[in-house]
Amino acid sequence: MDPLLYQYGLGGIVFVFGLIIAWRQGYVSLRGRGLVWLLALIGGLLFFAGLQSWLQYAPMTEATPKPFTGERPTKDMLGTPLDYGVMIGYFLAILAIGTWFGRNQKDTRDFFFGGQRFSWWLLAFSLIATTIGSYSFVKYSSISWNHGIASTQTYLNDWFWLPLLLFGWLPLLYFSRLTSIPEYFEHRFNPLARRVVTGLLLVYLVGYIGVNLFTMGKALHILLGWPVFTAAVVVATISAIYVTFGGQTSVIMTDLFQGVMLLAAGLLILGLAAVQLGGVVDLWEHLPRSHRMAFPHFNEDPAYPAVGIFWQDAIANSAMFYFLNQGILMRFMAARSVNEGRKAAVAVLIVLMPIAAIVVASGGWAGRALATAGILPADMDGGEVFFVTAELLASPGIFGLIMAALTAALMSTVDTLITAIAAIVVNDIYRPLRPGASEASQLRVARFTSIGVTIIGVALVPVFSMFDTIYEAHGAFTAAITPPMVVALLMGVFWKRTTPVAAVATMVGGTLAIAASIVWPWLITPFAHGVPMVEVGDGWLEGAKVYKFMRAFFGLAVSAAIGVSLTLITQPRSLDSIRGYVWGTMSDALARYKGSAGEELESAFVPARPVAVDHEAFRGEAQLPEARISSALADRIHAGEGDLLYVSDRRFWLGGLRSAHVVVAGVDEGDEPTVTLGPRARSAIGEGQPLLAVQRLY
Repeated sequence: MDPLLYQYGLGGIVFVFGLIIAWRQGYVSLRGRGLVWLLALIGGLLFFAGLQSWLQYAPMTEATPKPFTGERPTKDMLGTPLDYGVMIGYFLAILAIGTWFGRNQKDTRDFFFGGQRFSWWLLAFSLIATTIGSYSFVKYSSISWNHGIASTQTYLNDWFWLPLLLFGWLPLLYFSRLTSIPEYFEHRFNPLARRVVTGLLLVYLVGYIGVNLFTMGKALHILLGWPVFTAAVVVATISAIYVTFGGQTSVIMTDLFQGVMLLAAGLLILGLAAVQLGGVVDLWEHLPRSHRMAFPHFNEDPAYPAVGIFWQDAIANSAMFYFLNQGILMRFMAARSVNEGRKAAVAVLIVLMPIAAIVVASGGWAGRALATAGILPADMDGGEVFFVTAELLASPGIFGLIMAALTAALMSTVDTLITAIAAIVVNDIYRPLRPGASEASQLRVARFTSIGVTIIGVALVPVFSMFDTIYEAHGAFTAAITPPMVVALLMGVFWKRTTPVAAVATMVGGTLAIAASIVWPWLITPFAHGVPMVEVGDGWLEGAKVYKFMRAFFGLAVSAAIGVSLTLITQPRSLDSIRGYVWGTMSDALARYKGSAGEELESAFVPARPVAVDHEAFRGEAQLPEARISSALADRIHAGEGDLLYVSDRRFWLGGLRSAHVVVAGVDEGDEPTVTLGPRARSAIGEGQPLLAVQRLY
């Protein structure tokens, strides 16, 4: 089977289904803004299809391999005191940035969502920093050392999900004012579904923290000789400090800094390799043709089969990442509007993700090209190739910056996961037990949770140490935990008939089936697409190493079979009871959000003078403060009573750090554009600004 045709055939079905959903809701069409979205979506898919087709099939020139004759690199050769000084300085800088921007966190809305005020560009960089985990540099450098550009398969296949994310899930998520994913399951299904998904999500998120800490522990073990567990404890402590104090604002602002660091470090390695080999063309030609293919063999290598990567990464893990990963969704929820969230998603998938695919694999690509040129040995350990290549190419101090970027990758992923778990614990465990709990007590629980989950993540490091590589540990973990949740959520959002019984059974039954496949791996054989079954030891978790990627397809198939069959024979909830939580009911979600009917139609920003008032009323489930505007402002932004406005400090480079949402309570006569602001809105925006920027959102 041709892996490209297989991926675009099945992935194309997901993409076309998303376009149909978007079309039927009026988001895409043959004119106006809808046509722009349609062309952007189809153009993006065709771009990736064309790029991967060229890589897979085009004839290319290869450089002649040369034998290695130099001194083999050793761990003792990695880094200088200057490099380690740079790394320490970086740690201190991140602590300072995180605690500075995270001060003045007054409630859980600020702690978890940063006040829902940020611009798309800031969120996009923050998202890419979260997407690139510490495991990414090490594991993808190892994969690209062995398989070359096929390592990008993981990063270039998210596009299939984009229409469903932008026009199906994201507006429901944003307008429903959900604090956590389990909260959605209760509104859509019932409290039991919420409890089940709470448990599964906590396992997923805490396990993800463990994978990241395990990776950083291995990295510092290679660099400094520290025990893996000790190194994990050190980095976990630093991450927990600024997240505990600053919440989502700290995470977003530190990740903005770290996102730039990550992209710069990976591109620097490739640039230095090109200089070493004589130019970009020489770097490209020193990659063997087998290392310039977009996909590995379809099913021949159980360690990296194209079919397994498709089901585990493109389908199960990508859907989990963008639809259920609490940390990622909290980024979208921090956007100043749902349209800013869409822009952030598009920027990540069409611009930053391809760059990230290059960045995380840079050590392996550069290392393999240098090995072809005889500069590095061709039999290096893939787990160490990133460090060896970076040390060879970088001068003292620069190597420290690159290692600091690796640390940035860890912290930018772990900090997101920590805040995500805190959100779930507060919203889905603490609040149901203490319905009348004050904001101060909820914020305190969030901070204590941040510390506790970090400790648990460290405790999981020895569990992931049982796998031979970081890639195997990560792939086996996500394939085993994500399919039941993915199926239950997608059915709930896009099939209105899906019943509460079916949702609970899908998650419980799918999880039990996957657990059984770890004990009896032969259950996956009929679903394995010919991927060989490897031999493993007798340990109680050894079965997780068998069919570690095809387990995702098995889990998706079993979960879907349970969900569809039970939906057809059990009683669904009425449409009126789930309005605003299923596709096609966006207007209901928006009306609930702001307290009155509306539509997604943003105006341009207009300057306006703030008028301070002492009294402040609130409206809608989001408890948005009310404001009165002058007729001059109302005319310029075409706003009236009930419309939702975004009011911001005019310093655009802050990305919305000083801003607030208000609902128009009335329009007063006036020739000057003005907006009244109560105490809470003024506190969010900041006092003393003579002019503000005002935009009508809905």
